[in-house]
Order: sequence, then structure tokens, then C-alpha cells
Amino acid sequence: MYKPKLLILCTVIIVLSLLTPVYAETIAPEISAPSALLMDYSTGEILYEKNPHEKKPMASVTKIMTMLIAMEEIDAGNLSYDDIITASAHAKSYGGSTIFLEEGEQMSVTDILKGVAVASGNDAAVALGEHISGTEAAFVQRMNQRAAELGMTNTNFVNCNGLDADGHYSTAYDIALMSRELMKHPDIFTYTTIWMDSLRGGAFTLSNTNKLVRFYEGSTGLKTGSTSKAGFCISATAKRDNMHLIAVIMAAETSKSRQADASALLNYGFSTFAVTQPVSCDDGVGSIRVEKGTEKMVDVMPAENCNVVTAKNDKCEFEVVTNPNKKIKAPVNAGDVAGTLTVFLNGNEYKTINLVCAQSIPKASFSFVFKELLTDWLC
Repeated sequence: MYKPKLLILCTVIIVLSLLTPVYAETIAPEISAPSALLMDYSTGEILYEKNPHEKKPMASVTKIMTMLIAMEEIDAGNLSYDDIITASAHAKSYGGSTIFLEEGEQMSVTDILKGVAVASGNDAAVALGEHISGTEAAFVQRMNQRAAELGMTNTNFVNCNGLDADGHYSTAYDIALMSRELMKHPDIFTYTTIWMDSLRGGAFTLSNTNKLVRFYEGSTGLKTGSTSKAGFCISATAKRDNMHLIAVIMAAETSKSRQADASALLNYGFSTFAVTQPVSCDDGVGSIRVEKGTEKMVDVMPAENCNVVTAKNDKCEFEVVTNPNKKIKAPVNAGDVAGTLTVFLNGNEYKTINLVCAQSIPKASFSFVFKELLTDWLC
């Protein structure tokens, strides 16, 4: 444990020389699609963009939002993977990519999610939305509300499966935002990384519409889409070492060019950039005094990780300065703010994050204080 006075002045110097050789593909690639974007998942930093805010139909990439709401419902305890979904006539009525749901047919949430993520089932997406919100219209309203909350200012959903419809559009940037949000639910990769699977006890075979899942090293998904109006779209995610990337391609001319563009963006990201973590939320930075608590000290730690994206051939120097509070009054709840931590990159302030208490400490009762005094006196 560090003494509080030392913590206030604590400065940790981390000199990190990123001397990895420059790879061949360090110049931004030529992307044939009219709109594209490459984003780092951990920081949200944009590494490449081409017409990122141009509104375009998004086809089945729409289903990223459908899956996001489903995963949020699961995490909130409102939905279970074992829950049974009953297909409606409305869900059955959708064409295009389907899992051929019959009216009244029942499937678990797990199997429906497979149908959405792997086979891009339009009927499966609608059945999922109806199960969550009662009707597709109500679910679409929720999709648009969630989009607004995420800052997707150039997006509007008309349906939950992405079939062509007037007023149904998004942008490469907005798709990256909702992709990043979905990636915060790691269970989704159980579905988006499936290459081949089946439903109905093996009677119906699923094959992933995202060929990168099989052919691109580190692929984690996420979703393809194609219609006559949207062309060929994809939000392609991949992870290598500690870097997780999101490559969005919109309105590519062919499936082959969509895959080539997404691969080129991911290759560019992995070969050119690196993610460094000068601060981890798992690292304690000492302890501070607790007044009137059942414990005299409480550990403090960063509230979040601090990741930094840099070019691989850059030499970077990080300085981490902690400024904890001198003391805190009980009761203390785990997560209570107890100071700040500032990260400097090459002498410039990069990010300030909160220091938080690692444990909860109740306020000492009169009997507890009396017992403590008695123990001290006897000793």
C-alpha cells in the first residue's frame, strides 16, 4: 500500500518505444466502395474514412441493431437464450434471406440469434423483434431511440431486417458506432463467428454470409448485407493480439469487392497501428484513508482502461500522474470516485479518468467504535 501523501505526488513514467518495423502496407489502401470507415474498437478512434457520413441504404447490416437490443435485453435479465419465440404470420411473410419460419413454429432465442447472425434471416429478425417489443413497429421505434442515444444522427430504421424501404438508411460512421456497441457484449461473437451450423435438429443448414469468418485471420464477424438498392455492405470485425478493428464498407459493387475492401482496411489497420494500454482498470494505485468506517483504508484503482492508438513506427512516451483524494468519509461504495488519474502522451495531456474505490466500507456503528477503542486500550 502507498501512503496517501506519496500517492498525491505519484508519477509513473512509462517509456514505450514502438519500434516495430514498418510493414509493407502502411499507405492507406484504395477502397473501391463509395463509402468506408475503419475504427479501433477500444478507443473509437477513426483510422481511415471515405465519405463516412454519406447516407445510404444499409441492407442486412441493419440486423446489428436488432442483435444489439436483443443482447441488451439478455444482459438486463429480460430475455434468456432458452426463451421460446413463436413465429408470427408477419414474420413468415418476409422473403429474401430467411430460415423459412412457419407461422406458429417455435425456436429458442439461441437458434433465432443463429438465424439472424449466420444466415441473415429476415424472418428471424422480425420474430426476435416481435418477441421483445410485441410488434415489429414497436421494435423499430426502439431501434431508432437506441440509435439516437448512440449519436447515430444520420440513421433511420424503417424495419428490423434491412430490406429496401424508403427512408431506411445509415452511414459508415453510424454503422461503426452501433457495431462497437454490440461488441461490448462478447457473447455475440458466439454467433457471429459461426461458419457452418444447423437448425431444427440438423435438418436446416446454416452457412455464414460473411466469408471473412472463414478466410480472414482473427475475424469476429460482424454482419453483411446486400440488396438491389444498398449494393453490398459489411461491418467486418477482426481481432489480432490486443487490437480489435471495425471495417465498414457500404455500396460495394459486388460481394467479391466488398470482401476485398474490408480485408484491405483490416490489413491496413493491423499492419500500421498498435494499441498500447498505459493504464488498466485492473491495476490498483494505492489506498486512501477512510473516516468513520469499519476499515481505516480503502484501495483505489482506475475506473476504466486507457488505450492509445499509435502508428507502429512512432516512438511514444507516456506519463501517468495520479491525484487521489486525501481521505473519504464512510459509508464507501465500491465505485465511488476518489480522485483522478491523467495520462500524458509525448508531454501533452491525452486523457483524464476517475480513480474509484475498490471496496465497499460501511460506516462504523457506535458499538463498533466502542469495541475498537476498548481493544486499543486493552492492548
